[in-house]
Amino acid sequence: MAHTKAAKKSIGIIEEQRKRNRAINSTIKTFIGKAEALIDDGEEEPAKEAVLKATRYIDKAARKKILHWKTAARRKSRLMKKLNTAFPAA
Repeated sequence: MAHTKAAKKSIGIIEEQRKRNRAINSTIKTFIGKAEALIDDGEEEPAKEAVLKATRYIDKAARKKILHWKTAARRKSRLMKKLNTAFPAA
C-alpha cells in the first residue's frame, strides 16, 4: 500500500492510464475482428477499408506507446496477409 502522498497520486494516475489503454486495445480488437469478418465473407472493398481503418488505429496506439511497435507490426502484418491471400492482386 502506498504511504506517501506522491505514491497515492501515482496510483490514481496509473489507474486512469490503464482504463484508457484497455479501451484503445478493445477498439483495436473490434476493428481487427470486423476486418477479418469482412475478409471471410468475401467482400473485397469493405474489407480493404476496414483493414485500413484497423491499421490506422494500430499505428496510433503504437505512436502513443500503448502497443509495442513490434506487436503493432505483427498485428498489421497478419491482417494484411489475410487480406492478400483472400483477394490476390490480378
